[in-house]
Amino acid sequence: MDFIDRRTAIAGIGAAIGCAALPVSARAAPDDVFLLSYFTDKDEGREGLKLASSDDGYVFRALGNGRGFLTPMVGENRLMRDPNLVQGPDGLWHLAWTSDWFGPVIGHATSRDLMHWSPQQTIPVMKGFVGVRNSWAPEAIYDRARGDFVIIWSSSIDGRFGATAGEKFAGIKLRPYYTRTKDFRTFTPTKLLFDPGTDSIDFTWLRLADGGLRLIYKDETHDTETRRWLVSRSAASPTGPFGPVSAPFTKPMTEGPTAIRLGDRYIVYYDVYEQHRFGGASTTDFVHWTDESARIRFPENARHGTVVRVPRAFADRIA
Repeated sequence: MDFIDRRTAIAGIGAAIGCAALPVSARAAPDDVFLLSYFTDKDEGREGLKLASSDDGYVFRALGNGRGFLTPMVGENRLMRDPNLVQGPDGLWHLAWTSDWFGPVIGHATSRDLMHWSPQQTIPVMKGFVGVRNSWAPEAIYDRARGDFVIIWSSSIDGRFGATAGEKFAGIKLRPYYTRTKDFRTFTPTKLLFDPGTDSIDFTWLRLADGGLRLIYKDETHDTETRRWLVSRSAASPTGPFGPVSAPFTKPMTEGPTAIRLGDRYIVYYDVYEQHRFGGASTTDFVHWTDESARIRFPENARHGTVVRVPRAFADRIA
C-alpha cells in the first residue's frame, strides 16, 4: 500500500473537478480521513469494489450504503478480490485486483474520483511462464526514484521451489513476482521479487516517515496450527534489497495486511479470516507491537483491501 499524502490526494480532486491542486504541506491535515477499499466474501467479490471511511483510523463506516462502486467485468471468474488502490503523481487512481481463482492475469481500472471508472482490463502478468497456477493479491506502489509503478503479486509455477511444508493446495508454491510500468499499458518482463523460503502472499508496502519502506506480508506455510501469520522486513526500494525477516507480529490465521502512519506510530490492519473480523497492531520500530484489535471496526463481511489517507472533501463526494 502506498501512503498517500495530502498533496497527492488533492491533486486527484483537482483533476476530477477541473482545477489545479493547491500547494499544501505533505504532513496530514486535520480534515483528512482514512479511506478503505475492500471486498466482501459472501459473493467472492462479485459485488465489486466497496469503500469505507474513518475519522480516526480505527472505526470505518461503509460509503454508499455498502454498494459496489465498480462491478468486475474481466477475467474468467469475474472476481474482485483484494482490491488495491494507489494514486500516481498525476492524481489518477489505479485499482488492481485478483480477477480469477486460477490463471495468469490480474484486473485493473483507473478513476479520478473512485465513482467513475475507465474500461477494465486484464494485465497478463504471468503470460510468459509455463505452468502458472494463479496470480493473487496484487499491490502497486509508485516508485518516486524511478518515476514508475511497481506491481507485486503472488503466483505459483509448477516445478519451482520444490515441496513446501504443509502446503494447503496440492502443487501451489506461492512466491512474490513483480513488474514495472509507467502507463499500465506496457510492462517490464515479470521477475521474482525474492524467495522468502516459504509460501508467502498478501504483500504490501508501508512508506515510512524517514523515506524508507517496509514490506509486510503473510507467511502462508500450512504446518500444524502455527504460521499463517504476518511478518515484515525493511526495503531499500520497492524491489529491494530487503532486510532480514522479522519475527511474526500477529497470531496464526491472519492475512491481508494494509498499513498506514497514524500520528507517531504505524498501524497494520489485518484480516482475522477464520473469525470473520479485522484486527490491528501498532508499532514505532517494527520490533515492539501493541495489539489495537479491540478498537478496530470494519464494515460487516469486509475482506482485505487498502487503507489510504485522503482529504475529507474527497470522501464526502463519494458518500
